Amino acid sequence: MSRRTAASVLAAAAAAAVLAGCTSTAPPKEEVAGQGGPIVVKAADTACDVSVKEAPAGTISFAVTNTGSKVTEFYLYATGDRIMGEVENIGPGLTRNLIVEVPDGGTYTTACKPGMVGDGIRDAFTVTGNAQRSVDQNTRLAEATAGYKRYVNSQIDALVPKTQEFADAVKAGDVAKAKALFPVSRTYWERIEPVAESFSDIDPKVDGRDDGEPGVPFTGYHRLEKDLWESGLQPDSAAMADALVADMKDLQARVATLELTPVQLANGAKELLDEVATGKITGEEDRYSHTDLWDFKANVEGSQAAVAALRPVIDEKDKALGPQLDERFAAVDALLEQYRAGDGFTLYTELTEDDKKKMTDAVDALSEPISQVAAVVTS
Repeated sequence: MSRRTAASVLAAAAAAAVLAGCTSTAPPKEEVAGQGGPIVVKAADTACDVSVKEAPAGTISFAVTNTGSKVTEFYLYATGDRIMGEVENIGPGLTRNLIVEVPDGGTYTTACKPGMVGDGIRDAFTVTGNAQRSVDQNTRLAEATAGYKRYVNSQIDALVPKTQEFADAVKAGDVAKAKALFPVSRTYWERIEPVAESFSDIDPKVDGRDDGEPGVPFTGYHRLEKDLWESGLQPDSAAMADALVADMKDLQARVATLELTPVQLANGAKELLDEVATGKITGEEDRYSHTDLWDFKANVEGSQAAVAALRPVIDEKDKALGPQLDERFAAVDALLEQYRAGDGFTLYTELTEDDKKKMTDAVDALSEPISQVAAVVTS
């Protein structure tokens, strides 16, 4: 993500190695226009070489190989930097695949982000013609996206008032109440984070870090987290709280008209596990409050919701994958329950290295079958 810093890049490098079950060191076959196969992307530290600059509308696949020395990301943007698809945490020498549904022709943008910071190395990418949306062709896929959209709406409908409660506590100077509400409010955001992050102007304002992108103001959840746990409430904390609520209402309005694709659900399920691997397991996400396990749980729940929406399609196309996903989601849930403390969780600073290793192994095991979902859905 654009907000990640040098410290988190190092963490992501370790996570990329952990998630080796979802990556490959074998170079993909070169794409030849008109002959099918994934479009090859060679992501270096100073270059982003996309093997072809044009593809027909429909399902487009990219095989992104990191040929540089920094952990990188790859994005496909629509107008206004609307994220059509992304793949993160690609360690040096590794290859990760991105499958994205692009039914509308037009000019898009590819971007590699070495170090996972900045606007990236960009180039124009043309999609020709138009394609029928998969949800218009397949009733099960239409039902899946409609069901997941209802889930997203339900989370945002809870997110806005809960964020308002949190903001009101900050503005009232009630530090104890604001601290209690901080991880609860974030739960709803974390469950739908891939959808929220698709609006690239909202995410940095809501979820940016204090050592984030140069020139980007430090606002949102983590600014208030620092005020509450470290520096004390500041003269502008109330304004920060009001801005956070305004951003959530903006998100709610935008999502109301958002059209999702089945591939976005599948990619989002995987992105949420990447969030766990690069931010929660490292303890880097909530560095002042140490409430990372609340976020961890919410990310897993959001991933599970996306998979559940797609489950009829998964069961139809790959009967073995669904039970495997069930088993591994259950293993992660059971592990997290060991760290319950009342209605919440143990602070992350109380975990041992062995505890963190168990979490890494559980997420690794779940990530492997999750990474297969997009290909199954589009098969």
